[in-house]
Amino acid sequence: MREPGLVLKCRKMEDRVRRIRSEIVELARAGHDWVTFSTHVTELLRRLIRFDRSCWHSVDPGTVLLTGSLNQGIGCSGSWLAHHEFVVDDVNKWWFLARSGRQAGATSIATHGDLSRSARHVSHESFGIGDELRAALVTDGTYWGAVGILRDKGEPWFTESDVRTVASLSAVIAEGFRRALIVGALGSEADLGPGPGVVIFDEDCLPESISPAAEFWIDQLIEEPPPSSPADSRAVQGVAARAHAARDGQDPLELTARCRARTRTGSWLLLYGTRLSGKARGRTAVIIQPAPANEVAPLVALAYGLSDRERQLARLCIEGRSTKEMAQAMAVSAYTIQDHMKSIFEKTGARSRGELVGQVFLEHYVTRWDEVTHCPPGWLARSSTPVDGRD
Repeated sequence: MREPGLVLKCRKMEDRVRRIRSEIVELARAGHDWVTFSTHVTELLRRLIRFDRSCWHSVDPGTVLLTGSLNQGIGCSGSWLAHHEFVVDDVNKWWFLARSGRQAGATSIATHGDLSRSARHVSHESFGIGDELRAALVTDGTYWGAVGILRDKGEPWFTESDVRTVASLSAVIAEGFRRALIVGALGSEADLGPGPGVVIFDEDCLPESISPAAEFWIDQLIEEPPPSSPADSRAVQGVAARAHAARDGQDPLELTARCRARTRTGSWLLLYGTRLSGKARGRTAVIIQPAPANEVAPLVALAYGLSDRERQLARLCIEGRSTKEMAQAMAVSAYTIQDHMKSIFEKTGARSRGELVGQVFLEHYVTRWDEVTHCPPGWLARSSTPVDGRD
């Protein structure tokens, strides 16, 4: 039986968590970009859990690659982040927390009190960093962002209660990231810039050369603080690491080493990696270019919370199909189409089909609209049911 004092303390903590959750919900609805949203949430979390540093990342939910970063009190190069998140074995990788259903975990707990069992901890211990609590930001089974809060070396470790608290807030914080993806400034035709850029990495996945166009596009990515050099961009390094690590035949269509990233101006970039052959064998290239519509459409629809059927209907609407043609294509009645359209309007805030096409979808592509044909398999990755064990 719990002591009365402990029961009272637990109740007070539960009340504080409820209040903080309500404040995060309001922030998520306020229309902030994800950097502003994360900055505010950092301060709210400090009212629940003490920590000294933090890092936040936006994520492509299809390939679980990191697309943007905000570091507060911690220095982290793109090559270090890519290596420790996508290459070496370790505990509490964000993508694993997302797909396992656990959402959050502390290094001290995952290593049973022996922090040296974490390669990530060993690599940054010399910078005065102690325990780390990581959380994958997941809502409705979709992974939108990642956060790490860290304590300095010598400070007490995070507790199971701390982990549960952060995990309980994962969904509402993820909602802020989801909403941030479809708000904010949008690009104009003047923002299009040059054509595709390329970064070449050698056989050890170290940057070897970079084109001026790539430097231009990398400068548009949301990474705070900015990388020490363009080729050390966290998003670029993550794509390069994924492409470099792919074994022969593992990803023949090269669908996993790619991500869609929102820029500072609100337009979209597509980054994709490929291993080179011939005299350049062993080298890897990362190509950066404005994202075509068929790459962004599934992500935008997912961010608005459209169901599979609603996404299919939105595509037909964008193609200019009539209600009768939509009903035939989907093998349903015209009344069912109207019901689905009503739901789409409610979720997107559009008041008509023209507004849906012009202000909800096409604004994300500027003048680069192409016919939506198909999406790469796995482009809308979902988390699995909870499983036991480490990654």
